Amino acid sequence: MRTYYDIRLNDRTVARRELHGEAVVKAGRYLIARTLLDLGAATVDPLSPANPLIFSAGPFAGTSFSNANRTSVGCKSPLTGGVKEANGGGTFAYALGQLKIAGFTLLDASREWVVLHFRKDGGLDFDDATPYLGKGNFEAATLLKARYGKKIGFALCGPVGEYQGLIAGIAFTDKDGRPSRLSARGGVGAVMGSKRVKAVVVDLDKIPPFEDPKKVNAAIKDYSKMLLADGIVQNFYQKLGTAGMADVQNMMGGLPVRNFSAGQLADVKAGEKFKMGADYIAPMNTARGGEQTHACMPGCVIQCSNVYADASGKEVVSPVEYETLGLLGSNCGLTDPDDLAQLNFVANDLGVDTIELGGMLGVLMEAGLGVFGDVKFMTDCLAEIRRGTEQGRRWAQGTARVGEHYQVRRVPVIKKQAISAYDPRVVEATGISMMTTAQGADHTTGNLPRLNTREMDTETLLKQSLGAQTMCAATDSLGLCIFGRSVTEPNTQFIVDALNAACGTTYTKDFFVELGQETLKLEREFNRRAGFTERDDELPEFFYREALAPTNRVARFHAADVHRIYDALPS
Repeated sequence: MRTYYDIRLNDRTVARRELHGEAVVKAGRYLIARTLLDLGAATVDPLSPANPLIFSAGPFAGTSFSNANRTSVGCKSPLTGGVKEANGGGTFAYALGQLKIAGFTLLDASREWVVLHFRKDGGLDFDDATPYLGKGNFEAATLLKARYGKKIGFALCGPVGEYQGLIAGIAFTDKDGRPSRLSARGGVGAVMGSKRVKAVVVDLDKIPPFEDPKKVNAAIKDYSKMLLADGIVQNFYQKLGTAGMADVQNMMGGLPVRNFSAGQLADVKAGEKFKMGADYIAPMNTARGGEQTHACMPGCVIQCSNVYADASGKEVVSPVEYETLGLLGSNCGLTDPDDLAQLNFVANDLGVDTIELGGMLGVLMEAGLGVFGDVKFMTDCLAEIRRGTEQGRRWAQGTARVGEHYQVRRVPVIKKQAISAYDPRVVEATGISMMTTAQGADHTTGNLPRLNTREMDTETLLKQSLGAQTMCAATDSLGLCIFGRSVTEPNTQFIVDALNAACGTTYTKDFFVELGQETLKLEREFNRRAGFTERDDELPEFFYREALAPTNRVARFHAADVHRIYDALPS
């Protein structure tokens, strides 16, 4: 049994619902899409009190089940105008699970800035947020821990979210207390700011009860063993972390470089040193005393994150992830990871999406306001955004709106959201996922970054993308991390058996795929009601016209070719 809270912020009334079985299992992306549809959110103003903000934890949250403590946050996106689910690691879902909380929906808006505090005795407080307003996330986190103690997890609206900048995410504490794990995309932090909720604090307690605790405990141990024996986990995620994907994409020619004008930062075959990937960063960081294997949430054995240290051995930031390397790094013309790490820390302190931030800064450089690779220009831009000046607030509205304001021709967005660090001219299956998903240009909805697609026809690629999207939607609906896909997807019977043991359900193996399919259909229906059509799946025109060096490829697929992808889902 888990409790779900519906919290009306305007009058501070709280309704509690007890959830059992299937209602506990079907969480995350599924719950968000279903709830938003039921509440009629598709047609609301995303920054109005009518837009619900949903936080959801999966059925294994609160335990050491590896990569099962993701927090999903959802709403109507103020960035895209469509459905949005953004999930992050850290300790927030872990704390929710320990208090036997399945999630909560924030309705309406508070009159004053507030901190919500879920106490382990079952109480919910509405505390004054004044001491934390205007503070960077790290200072705010220190103050929150001084007020509420160290045995907490919390979700935090940063200073950019306070003024409803659309690049704002929602920060969660990692297992070491850093507010550096974000539900980053789609402007969810702006929605939290529009509701005047500065933070949500949740007390830690103890592992929650399950229907068959012995079977659940055995599943936790067996899942960890399977992950530790998996080649992708062993040889890629644990050895290099997500930063290793930078080396892969640079070699393939699909890395965003200087506002997606090239696909390779360094020709490693010709002996050029590529410093923006894990092959260079991992041994350097380890030699400095940094951590190249670091778990973003309790219990995770994949440990694909890192703690980046400077030349003197002092921590700079955690983490430096691939998407940050690609968008805030090479896309902006940076060639030194030390420069990127410093900017990454500032972005974390502001609580903003590094993908959207990097896409926006690349467009500013394209507009001639700065020069690619100019670290001072980037630092100055972040300072403007922090101060919330007229110019800073404009830039905080994201890549699409900045591109429109400055009349830039090359603006790498789909559905007004910055394209992730995979150029769709080369990484075609991921490109199709980003084109078609209701979530905007989000690689996590169906990433196939190594797939050699050039000899594949449209139907084959649509099938590949839809398969990946289905499995990722299911994973996101169970509070699991998609970096466990290499183990999760071949072992869906194991996952279903663990769910049945945890929640007393009687699912069969087919449940996993059916959950993903159902979620995709709900999300498509939300966007249809919100007014999205086939034309919203089109890539920006330059992808079709400009050949990308060094592969000299252009995009092959238009919206008309891919929009029908979800017609293949069972009715």
